[in-house]
Amino acid sequence: MGGEGSKTAEPIAAASRSQTAADRTAPAADFGPSNAESGPASPTAAGARCEREPCCSLYHQAVELIGKRWTGAIILVLMPGPLRFCEIKRLVPQLSDRLLSERLKELEAEGIVERRELRDSPPRVEYTLTDKGRALEPVVRALKRWAHAWL
Repeated sequence: MGGEGSKTAEPIAAASRSQTAADRTAPAADFGPSNAESGPASPTAAGARCEREPCCSLYHQAVELIGKRWTGAIILVLMPGPLRFCEIKRLVPQLSDRLLSERLKELEAEGIVERRELRDSPPRVEYTLTDKGRALEPVVRALKRWAHAWL
């Protein structure tokens, strides 16, 4: 993800376009049951292709949301607990203030992040993951493991 080390989203996109033999034989992560777990589909009459399901629009929407530049990194740094804007900025150093603000608003609108105004002196604002945001933890951690193994 954008905030992990010196790697950015650009190499990820390039890597996904060039599939190697190792990529095709790599073990897939288990993300729950699917129709594909019953084994390979029987060959068609021509014997050349197997039947496949079309891409689910909800899956596509989720990938687009989490895959947006810096969004995954923001979710990753919020997983251990609430942070203030400046703390997120420090943990994702290449992220600009403007873009951090924009992404936090998007995540808040999606119900993934909650913005809390604390009545301290001086007043403070902190950001925390909602239940919906915390439900992304296994996915984000799996993606982080994949990135460390393959990128």
